[in-house]
Amino acid sequence: MQRRDGNMGPVAAGSGGRPERPDRPPFGDRPPFGDRPPFGDRPPFGDRDRDRDRDRDRGPRPGGRGGRDFRSRRKVCAFCVDHVREIDYKDVGRLRRYLSDRGKIEPRRKTGTCAKHQRRLSVALKNARYMAMMPYTAAHIRGL
Repeated sequence: MQRRDGNMGPVAAGSGGRPERPDRPPFGDRPPFGDRPPFGDRPPFGDRDRDRDRDRDRGPRPGGRGGRDFRSRRKVCAFCVDHVREIDYKDVGRLRRYLSDRGKIEPRRKTGTCAKHQRRLSVALKNARYMAMMPYTAAHIRGL
């Protein structure tokens, strides 16, 4: 009898249409999971944790109170703090802080500016570039 997948192999009784596999016993005759030997050359689980326990016994690491705390404070917008109404494209000293070393405009997540001031900042930077007060590219790229 031909099955839907096109194979003509023998079908085990009660297998739901799956072919017999002579190299493996039927599912109900297999030993439970805990009695199976470990896979390959890998040692059992208890031996793998030995290295981790050895590192734990060395004591606390120098430089603080144990683990690292990766939570950082939220950056505040420098323009909001200074109550800046308009970002002037002629204020090159302030605008230079928002350019990368390659001359790209830094993203909000890096500088901490709010969305409103980031939009105005990008316009001011583009105006300063157009007026040749700020670079479009980095100096080492321009020199080539």
